[in-house]
Amino acid sequence: MKNNLTFWISIGSTYTYLTALRLSKFIRYNDFDISFKIINIRWIMKKMDNVPFPPSKPSKVNYMWKDIQRRAEIYQIPIPKIPAPYPLKYFDEANLYALTALEEGWFVQYLENTYRYWFLEEIPAGSDENIKLVCSINNIDFQSFKEKSSSNKVLNEYKQNTQLAYEFGVFGVPSFSVNENLFWGDDRLNDIVHLKKELNLV
Repeated sequence: MKNNLTFWISIGSTYTYLTALRLSKFIRYNDFDISFKIINIRWIMKKMDNVPFPPSKPSKVNYMWKDIQRRAEIYQIPIPKIPAPYPLKYFDEANLYALTALEEGWFVQYLENTYRYWFLEEIPAGSDENIKLVCSINNIDFQSFKEKSSSNKVLNEYKQNTQLAYEFGVFGVPSFSVNENLFWGDDRLNDIVHLKKELNLV
């Protein structure tokens, strides 16, 4: 029996790079039924008066980039060029595209590919250049994908997911939840596997 796991995600989060490049392997080797909720974490953080890595705190920002490189090496995934373009200029666009990819059934590929181009090639997620490349390697028509992603239906789903996340208590991404249990941070993805018994998932 598959276990239900909700993955709260917002493209624009730096640490999500680590999750994006490990997600397909996680899905392949773990028996979870994953529900992806793509949200506007910037809206939530503004509501909470929380700016995680502001330019006014260069030591914290520098630590973040170095930490991502260290963890990438531990996970044996490509070590990103630092700093990647940040904060993400095309934040909402990247997430609206993600919602469309989810609806079309290729979200995991979209997530990994868009982060690869952003963190390894310095082509920001959500930009036309990034999305054209992502569409090309997944055999997706860019223009129709772009038009679909700008629809009111997709925008409303984005807003609804964000409100749901806020009410659930999500305050950062990536976050994962199992029933009422919330786990914040890329490293918590591994914790969920180890906590299966405690969470009554076996």
